Amino acid sequence: MFLPPVADRYLLTGPQSRTGEAVTVLKVMWDLLRGFRTLHFVGPCVTIFGSARTPESDPHYQMARRVGAAAAEMGFTVMTGGGPGIMEAGNRGAKDVGGRSVACNIALPFEQTANPYLDRFVTLRYFFVRKVMLIKYSYAFVVLPGGFGTLDELFESLTLIQTGKLDDFPVILMGKEYWSEQIAMLDTMARTGTISRDDLKLLHITDSVEEVVGHLHEKAVKTFGLKPTIRRPRPWLGERGL
Repeated sequence: MFLPPVADRYLLTGPQSRTGEAVTVLKVMWDLLRGFRTLHFVGPCVTIFGSARTPESDPHYQMARRVGAAAAEMGFTVMTGGGPGIMEAGNRGAKDVGGRSVACNIALPFEQTANPYLDRFVTLRYFFVRKVMLIKYSYAFVVLPGGFGTLDELFESLTLIQTGKLDDFPVILMGKEYWSEQIAMLDTMARTGTISRDDLKLLHITDSVEEVVGHLHEKAVKTFGLKPTIRRPRPWLGERGL
């Protein structure tokens, strides 16, 4: 489903007419409602963030695929942003083991087509609505190498947890070498007092899929009393909503 990519630009370009602002509010509400209706029954999710530009030959693609499979085998639904690259790999891993795979796609000027490894997805107009959906249904966030969008999603998750707007769900950073300078920056932030040392504990850093599984079990399954079970996906559902 193609949606006009100008929605965010219109929303963010200063004051509009009162009628225009009212229409924008209705469009935002419609985006939210479509997301809620599509994802209401997806079950406890693990959301995988990462670059849309990562090719299948990249080791991080294979890492994301293994993580998606491991999370699905634990009984989680794997959620991504629905595009190619790392997102595709996470969804693909879930499908490899018969798990459930969902996504929140975004309408862009260079229309991002949903990857083919999805049981259910919704395409949204607004980036901030998409981030709400990617966070709302998840009990853990696994972040692999990516660009501006991935950094946005990573720090959105950390900020919500740090400020108590979100429960202390596990945030796992994978790709130690790629993230090494960012990790050093976080250490600088703690040293200079712009974040606390305890804030660093919100982020678990590893390249081991087995360690990810253990961390999910301790910090998500046990902490929140989850009892996820494998639910065989229904036939291709495509985009669902209102």
